[in-house]
Amino acid sequence: MNVNIDPSWKLALETEFKKDYFIELVEFLKTEKASGQVIFPPGSLIFNAFNLTPLDQVKVVIIGQDPYHGPNQAHGLSFSVQQGIVLPPSLLNIFKEIEQDLGVKMSRVNGDLSRWAKQGVLLLNATLTVRANQPNSHSGIGWQRFTDAVIQQINEKKNNIVFILWGNFAKEKGNHIDENKHLVLRSPHPSPFSADKGFFGSKHFSKTNEYLSVHGIEPIDWLIN
Repeated sequence: MNVNIDPSWKLALETEFKKDYFIELVEFLKTEKASGQVIFPPGSLIFNAFNLTPLDQVKVVIIGQDPYHGPNQAHGLSFSVQQGIVLPPSLLNIFKEIEQDLGVKMSRVNGDLSRWAKQGVLLLNATLTVRANQPNSHSGIGWQRFTDAVIQQINEKKNNIVFILWGNFAKEKGNHIDENKHLVLRSPHPSPFSADKGFFGSKHFSKTNEYLSVHGIEPIDWLIN
């Protein structure tokens, strides 16, 4: 099976691509498209997070749930939207927390987080595709197993990674991370429904950079212009 993904990830996940569940997942997506379903993100962007952040460059992992399900929003990076799209409420709250934490001014018109990804922030959704206007519609087709394997690869092969887990879903997804060799930061989700319950004031962005610096790793420039 030919999966368009960065070579470092292709090698690390080679066995996953050959497993029955993944082959069935690909067939499911083909059937969805053949039946006229609109799937987000576009096929060329499903593995965008992996292509922008090769395995050997990963410093930070931010786990999201599934892609945005509106037109022109999702582009394969958790919490990120394509340029020109209005910032979703959770992303706006993320930017507000960065402003409070780091004392910088974040954009209100550009929600494209590709700049983070290119610095080593793997923006990983647990589910990599979704039907248009149907949130979580692909959560049961095999992606969860695949992204569990991604987290396992990072956990085993890397050291001193910062895993940022916002909300109960992300916390469960990161249950098996070895906290003796990595930093795990947890808080409520940045959604308007929960941001006031501990996301605001969590200072995950400064804590991430402090940890990276202590371990001799170049910190992340979180600014988005």
